[in-house]
Amino acid sequence: MTTPEPADTPAEAVSSPTETATVPPADGAKPRPRRFDPRDRRTLTAVALLLVLLLAPLLRFALFLSLPAGTGKNVRVLDFEKGYTPRRIADELERAGIISSARLFVIFTRLSGDAGRLKAGEYQLSDAMRPSEILRKMVNGEVYAERFAVPEGYSIYQVAELLEERRIFRRDAFLRAAGDPKLLAELGIDGKSVEGYLFPSTYNVTKKMDEAALIRTMVAHGDKVYAERFAAEARRLGVSRREITILASLIEKEAVSPAERPLISSVFHNRLRKGMRLQSDPTALYGIRAFGGNVTKRDIERATPYNTYIISGLPPGPIGNPSEGAMEAALHPAQTPYLYFVAKGDGTHLFSTTLDEHNAAVRTYLRGGAELRTEHPSITGSR
Repeated sequence: MTTPEPADTPAEAVSSPTETATVPPADGAKPRPRRFDPRDRRTLTAVALLLVLLLAPLLRFALFLSLPAGTGKNVRVLDFEKGYTPRRIADELERAGIISSARLFVIFTRLSGDAGRLKAGEYQLSDAMRPSEILRKMVNGEVYAERFAVPEGYSIYQVAELLEERRIFRRDAFLRAAGDPKLLAELGIDGKSVEGYLFPSTYNVTKKMDEAALIRTMVAHGDKVYAERFAAEARRLGVSRREITILASLIEKEAVSPAERPLISSVFHNRLRKGMRLQSDPTALYGIRAFGGNVTKRDIERATPYNTYIISGLPPGPIGNPSEGAMEAALHPAQTPYLYFVAKGDGTHLFSTTLDEHNAAVRTYLRGGAELRTEHPSITGSR
C-alpha cells in the first residue's frame, strides 16, 4: 500500500522570512502599540492642532502690533499720573477703547524694554494708533497740549485777551500773574509786570499748567535768546537789557515791515541824542487800547507815564513784547540823519530829516494833515 504524500502548504499560508506574522494577542495580553505613521489622518490632525495651539498666540500678538484697534473715530485725552504701572496704563487704554488688549500691551512694553520708561502726563490718543505709536509717545513724553502763539509786539493785555479767546486762561487771572511781585522777583524782572519779557513764539500749554507756569516758560525762552544773541553786544555798548527791550518794543509797534525796523530805530536814536521827545503814537495808547495805527488829539494829550508826547526819553517800561528782529534793530540802528517818518498807507513809511520835508510828506500821504510847528514836532505826523 502506497503511503500518500503530504499536501502542499498553500502559498498564502507561508510566511516570508522577512515578514512578521500577525499573532492575535492571547487572552489577557496587552495589544502591541501602533507604529507612528506620519501619513495617518489622525496623526496629521493632532500635529495640526498642536501647531495651531502654539502659533495662535503668536499670530494674535502679531496682529495686535500691526493693526490698530479702530478707525480713528475714537479720540481720547487720557491722564496718566506719576507712579502708574504699565498694567494700570494698559487697563485704562483698553477701557478707553484705544487698544484691544491690555495684557498684550504690557507684554509689548516688557519685550521692548520700555516698561520703566513710560512718562506721566496727558496724552491725546486715538484707536487708529498702533501700540508702537502709543508707546513711542509715552516714552518720549509727547504730552497733549494746546498750541499757543504769542505774536510779535503783542502787549500783556493783548496776550491775556488772546488766551481768554482760546479758553486757555481768564484774562484777569493772567494779568494778575503777570504783575505778581513774587513772580517778578523770582524771574529777576525789575518792573511792574512781565511786559517785554514774554518772548514771541509758540508754546505748548498743558492742562496742568497755570498762568504763572506759562509765564515762566515764556520768560525762560526770552532769557535764553537774549543770553545767546544780545547780552555780549549790550555789554559792549554799555546799555542794559531793559533799555534795549523798551526801545525794541517801540520799534516793533511802529514797524509794519520788518525791513524798516533799523530805519525806525535810527529815528528814535537820533531824537534821543538831540533831546527830542519820541512822540511815538503807540506809547500814547499803552494800557488804554491796542494800537491800530490811528490816534486822536485826546490820545496824545492824555497824561500817562508811558505817553512820549508828554514825557521825555524812553517810557518807564516796554509797551509790548518785541521779537529778535526788533531787539537787533534796537542794538544796531541804521546810520541815517532821519528824525521823522510818516505812514504811506501801504505798510511802509517815508522818512525825513527836516520839519519842512516831513510836513510835505504829511500833506502827501495824510489827506487833510495839518503842518506841525511845535517845538518838538511829532515823529509820525499823525496829528
